[in-house]
Order: sequence, then structure tokens, then C-alpha cells
Amino acid sequence: MVGTWGQLLFPRPWKEFRLWYDEQKVKGIKPILQGMKTTGWYKKMGERIWTPWFIKFVHSRGYFNIYTNFLKERALSISHRDAGVNYGRSAGPDSTLLDGNNLDFNIWQLQPLKELKWYDFCFARILPGRARKLSELGSVLKSVQLENNVVLISLYSVEQRIVRNLICHLEKAGTRNYIFIGDNAEFLDDLAHRGHAVIDATELLRSIKMSSSMTSDGFVMEILAKAYVIQYCLDLGYSLWVLNANVISLGSKLAEPSDKSVDLFTAESVDLMFIRSSQGSRKTWNDRIISRVADNVMSPKSDFGPSLKHVNFVHILTEVLENNGVVRLGKLNEGIMVMELGPNMSNRSLSDGQSKMLFWSHNMASDSVQRQLQNVNLWLIDSDLSCSAVVCSQKQK
Repeated sequence: MVGTWGQLLFPRPWKEFRLWYDEQKVKGIKPILQGMKTTGWYKKMGERIWTPWFIKFVHSRGYFNIYTNFLKERALSISHRDAGVNYGRSAGPDSTLLDGNNLDFNIWQLQPLKELKWYDFCFARILPGRARKLSELGSVLKSVQLENNVVLISLYSVEQRIVRNLICHLEKAGTRNYIFIGDNAEFLDDLAHRGHAVIDATELLRSIKMSSSMTSDGFVMEILAKAYVIQYCLDLGYSLWVLNANVISLGSKLAEPSDKSVDLFTAESVDLMFIRSSQGSRKTWNDRIISRVADNVMSPKSDFGPSLKHVNFVHILTEVLENNGVVRLGKLNEGIMVMELGPNMSNRSLSDGQSKMLFWSHNMASDSVQRQLQNVNLWLIDSDLSCSAVVCSQKQK
């Protein structure tokens, strides 16, 4: 938990906090963050304490505290824990004040931020950073993979608030082995700072010297970036799910299809795919296949014609693979219950249908998506576009 005792608060972040605090107060918003002990404190003590406000601020902005670790219970500031509001009776100092007599190290020798260990509110270690080049993907994949399984999520054509709501669902399900791919550098920077693994598709394609004609069209760039990332994952021995941010997995993590005789499964209507890493899939997914995908989406005579923007990645890839007769495809729809978001949806319809995944069309307005997700209690972010709860998995606890 981010503490407020003994903090050294510099002017710029303190001013930002105070302005945020005043704005929240004017709107009548409370510093409620479900799952945090401080929420109980606030409900009991109200405005007599400001720690819940600061923790909510840090959470919403994706900020971190730097903590000292001088060993032997030494610190730059101490609490004497005298009897008062916080203690019924005096408990004595909580640490030993660091001074010239016990300074047995170089206090000015500080490590770079990137070399420090970073943790979230569940005390799960996170690795801030982003992958710009294909050669940098290996370290990112190693940091997020779980049982050699990776979830690649495309952020193209999805508003930031929808993505942030999806992140809350991933946290709720305990899913940590995901990587975002997109081309909004500023948004990707923010996600990376918060500890989410991201891939900048623009920089990725530039690093492999892709022609400017291929990187000028967002849809073409998305198709090719996905194809190269998939190839890279398979070569490193990772199986992976490929989906878009307009899909929510309900209640549980994505599990591998049980049919081991097929390595590639698709659900074209949802633009969802699973590729199992095997000798067969690695042999199939090569530069030649990627080149054919590129030819199909770039050729003026492409079968996809003027409606290219409305054709999804799975459809294009399925066409290429089937036309070349190189792989047998399985159908995810047969093993996963999928439901489309709509105005008549209810909590009961979700539970009765035992749906595993919920999706909506890219053509649906974001306001409508938000409103309908709110109707079925699947809108998990607050007015700051941050998760309204901190959910720690059993492993993290």
C-alpha cells in the first residue's frame, strides 16, 4: 500500500494531487477503492484522514512511490507512535533514524529507475517498458508469459476508456500474460508506465524496414504487425491467443482448446484465434505466409476489394491458409460460448447462456458500449478511467 507517513512530496506532484482532490470534492466523489483497507478507514473516519484520497489518486494516475531500504530497520523519518488518534497507547519508534553514526553506505549512490524493482498494489512485480523493435520482444514475452501461453490484444479502433475497462476485467480474472499492440504512441507510453506490456506496431514495422506504403495504412499495419508478432512468439515456443479489445472474457482465463490434433483455431465472427506452438505451426507460420498476407491486403486486385476495412484479421489469414492448403483449422465457436453485446442483454441472459466471451462490433459507438456494459455491471472503471477496485489473485496474496 502506498503510505503517506514520512513522505517527501515534491511541489509538482503535490500540486497535481491537491487540484485533483479539490475537483473530486466539488463533484461529490469519495475516495472509494474497493479491495483496499483504506476504504474501510474512510468509511469509519471520513475526512479526518487523507490517506485514502492519496491512494486513490496514485491508483488513478498510475503513479509509484520510491521507498528506501537501508536495512537494519533504519529510515530517513520515523514515527514515535505516541498515544493519540492512531494509537491508543504509546508504541515507541517504528524504526531507527538514519544519521552520521550509522551511515555504513554511500547514500548518494542511487540506481536508475529502470533497474529498481516495481510493484503494484497487490505486491506483484511489474516490469515497465515497451517493445519497439522485434529484437526487444523476447524480454517482454519472457516477463508476461504463463505456462508458455501469451494473449496478444489489438487496440486498433478501440477508444481508451474501453481498453481501460478491459484491463479491469483482465485483473479481475487474474490474467497477467497479455501484451497490447497498437499505434497510439502516447497511450502505449501510459500503459507501459503502469506496467502493461505493449508493442508499438509502427516502430516494430520500421525496425524490420517495412516499406512506407505498408505503414501508412492503419489496417494494413495492424495485420502485418500481428503476423510478425505471432511468428516471433511461435519461434520462441509460446502458444498464443489473438483477439481485439472489443472482447471481454467473462469470469475466467482463456484456456487452450482440448483438441490436440489441431494447432490453429479460429472464431471469425469475433476475430479470435488460438495458435498452439508446435513443429507444425512453426513450419506453417513463415515469411512466405506473411508475404502472402501482405500481398492480399495490398494488392489492388485483392478479393477483399474496397471493403477491406471491414474484413478482420482472422478472415484474411484463414483465406490465405486455406487457399494454400497448408493447415487444418479448428473452430473456437464449438468450444467457447460467445454472446454479442446488445440493448436487450441482462445479467440473467449472461448467466443463463453460460457465456464465456462477450463482444461487440467496432461500428458500435463507445457511448453505447459503455451504457450497455453498465446495464449488466461489466463497466468496471470510474470517472478517472481507472479500475474502481483492486483485485489480487490468490497467488499474489
